[in-house]
Amino acid sequence: MVVEDDPDISSALVETLEGAGFRVTSARDGRQAVEVAAGDPPDLVTLDLTLPHMDGIEVCRRIRESSDCYIVIVSARSDEVDRLIGLEVGADDFVLKPFSPRELRARVAALFRRPRSAGTTDDAAASTALHVPSPSQPADEPSTISAGAGLVINSARREVQVDGAIVDLTRIEYDVLEYLATHLSRVCTREEMVLAIWSSALTHDHHLVDVHVANLRGKLRRHSDATWIHTIRGIGYRMDREGSQEDRRAGGGPYLVARIDSEDWARGLDF
Repeated sequence: MVVEDDPDISSALVETLEGAGFRVTSARDGRQAVEVAAGDPPDLVTLDLTLPHMDGIEVCRRIRESSDCYIVIVSARSDEVDRLIGLEVGADDFVLKPFSPRELRARVAALFRRPRSAGTTDDAAASTALHVPSPSQPADEPSTISAGAGLVINSARREVQVDGAIVDLTRIEYDVLEYLATHLSRVCTREEMVLAIWSSALTHDHHLVDVHVANLRGKLRRHSDATWIHTIRGIGYRMDREGSQEDRRAGGGPYLVARIDSEDWARGLDF
């Protein structure tokens, strides 16, 4: 679905996506977009931020409440805060106008290379997805990862539990957690995480990682005060298996480790 108020840009987006094999529906304002998405659930939404009646941020939030579709914001608003808020409410990627049709197709293709969660696929697609390993999970790795302190990641079901309670994560938040969990006790750079999770060298904004890690930490903290993910300032992140208090000592090496709350991206911290 294309959500765009400018008819020329809308036409270009429709042409680009139809050329990639999509059946495309369009909406010209925010309210219509929410109604169309509810009546005909899309697999992909391209979404402008500046829309009549309801802005793109609120549209993204409402669609995300009931849908696990891919959402790509296509906007001329280049401020970092717009990108961060869009990702915070559930967007998967952000493309600046004027956009390159080739780049947009490449970004969309990268999103669709990530397996969809079982709850949002039909039977045929789910059957196929079972044979496709996630970008961070080699095929020969065990399907369940225990990170201590009650955190269990089931890659076959793409499900995360803390002490038996399911943690509600977005698709990218899950991919970030799974990537870190399959590299326990190793420092993962932002660059390698971008390449592995977004599956495209076209995504150069490493703050994407910071935003999704912050959101992920916030959701995990609702279930436990344990700290699994550590910030390695200036480099990236490291996930450690949680155990006793002695095992939770900060640092673990010549790195500065900080516990970052989910709102820290908004405080302008230099990660």
